[in-house]
Amino acid sequence: MADDQRKETGVVIKDGWSGYNLELFNYPEHYRGDLECVYIPHGVVMNRIECLARDILEDIGHEDMMVLCVLKGGYKFCSDLVESIKAQSRSANRRLTTRVEFIRLKSYLYQPDCELKTQLPQRTSAASVGVHWVIVTVRACVLTGYRNTSANIFLFYIPSQNDQSTEDLQIIGPDDLSVLKGKNVLIVEAIVDTGKTMRALLQHVDTFQPKMVRVAGLLVKRVPQGNPSELPDYVGFVIPNRFVVGYALDYNEYFRDLNHICVISETGKQKYKV
Repeated sequence: MADDQRKETGVVIKDGWSGYNLELFNYPEHYRGDLECVYIPHGVVMNRIECLARDILEDIGHEDMMVLCVLKGGYKFCSDLVESIKAQSRSANRRLTTRVEFIRLKSYLYQPDCELKTQLPQRTSAASVGVHWVIVTVRACVLTGYRNTSANIFLFYIPSQNDQSTEDLQIIGPDDLSVLKGKNVLIVEAIVDTGKTMRALLQHVDTFQPKMVRVAGLLVKRVPQGNPSELPDYVGFVIPNRFVVGYALDYNEYFRDLNHICVISETGKQKYKV
């Protein structure tokens, strides 16, 4: 996704970085005892986002842009990034139109010991049952039930909601992404680890024939399965493989209300475990 020069622009946080003492910062009292440290203060995050916005504007010139925000964790990053892009564009007396679309990505736990009893289609439309998403990849092993009638397909699934990444991807989003055709597209994702999810999303977006696709990732984790050649085009911070929360990043829907990016403690994991 990115050339060598662009990859080096992320702020690299070393493996030994222990973060800041929590007592030096304000944070919600109800999370006391649930966090190890403040890893990246909110002010540092905002300053880095301004730099990313500058780089994006330098690349796209005066052309309009479609922004594809990956929810839920990416909504704050996307909002602040788009606002910074608009502000810098106005300061430079440039007219730039941005349109934002929202998608969600879900991974599901694969259980290799289960038995495939029913052949499922590779792509299954759910429009017939009145919901606005498409299952791109489905494995029967993650389903608690399956029923196919002449009118509808019913799928019942178990999501993986704890601190692990899985390989089965569901893309939930607008009915029609054909608006991406011929457009400059910026995908905004809060955190990238192995890159498998982003690779699947890029393949999906490419089917709509955009003019150009770029990816902005606030955090990139150094993980054993990661591929350095698949870094986002715009990188905020490169961090060790630690479980971080805050700035809309959650653990089972908690901690989104933290302004700072923090490391969750083992106590916090147990407290909010599903």
